[in-house]
Amino acid sequence: MTQTRIGVIGGSGLYDIDGLTDAEWVTVETPWGVPSDALLTGTLDGVGMVFLPRHGRGHVHSPSTVPYRANIDALKRLGCTDVISVSACGSFREEMAPGDFVIVDQFIDRTFAREKSFFGTGCVAHVSVAHPTCPRLGDACFEAAEASGIRTHRGGTYLAMEGPQFSTLAESKMYRESWGADVIGMTNMPEAKLAREAELCYASVAMITDYDSWHPEHGEVDVTAIIATLLGNADKGRSLVARLPALLGGDRAPCPHGCDRALEYAILTQPDARDPALMAKLDAVAGRML
Repeated sequence: MTQTRIGVIGGSGLYDIDGLTDAEWVTVETPWGVPSDALLTGTLDGVGMVFLPRHGRGHVHSPSTVPYRANIDALKRLGCTDVISVSACGSFREEMAPGDFVIVDQFIDRTFAREKSFFGTGCVAHVSVAHPTCPRLGDACFEAAEASGIRTHRGGTYLAMEGPQFSTLAESKMYRESWGADVIGMTNMPEAKLAREAELCYASVAMITDYDSWHPEHGEVDVTAIIATLLGNADKGRSLVARLPALLGGDRAPCPHGCDRALEYAILTQPDARDPALMAKLDAVAGRML
């Protein structure tokens, strides 16, 4: 039995966690570069917590320049067992309105300018992302949201676009009508894939700010309107996060869905053919197997 340590990656508008005891911003060095910012560590209701502002305090990283590999490595290096991604998004569904939350369970990855794996030449691994989020962790997020009085939808497909521009009207209609996506954002990929490679349970909480550009009565995305909704969503997000320690508990049993064993049969390169330099970089994310 290990100890639970919850990592929270905060998106636009969510830059800290309220109520932490022994709170301290720490700098973490990783072999994948510098994380988005220092990480806020502490304890909440007896459970260890680590908070990372995805875009950095002051919002200095665009979705394409977020150092995703360094961020996931840093969370793993600090002992996180579970990672909650909180991010702003647009909605393709009338019933998923601005101000609602969606506990995402599937992704369509349309990003193209980002490093998407810790593995490569010198150590090849193929990790399944058929089910990219952890149902146990998603259920806890849903319960926390419901208890906080947030209108929440359990399950949804998140279309990850490269950005930083918002969708064209044609793209928005295609993602909604032909592809069946429910929400759209710019940051959950490759974050979810990397969390799986690092054997971390991962859940995505999408906070809806707008209807993208498909909705005939709402027009194109307006940043001013997004920010107004974002501020309210951030308070809701803090309330959700504050309830997670009690729901997850301090003692951490093995994940019933195998998230913490995702690399079990994924690494194909034989030990004598592995690149020592890459092996050194994988010490945190894949140390259990290597």
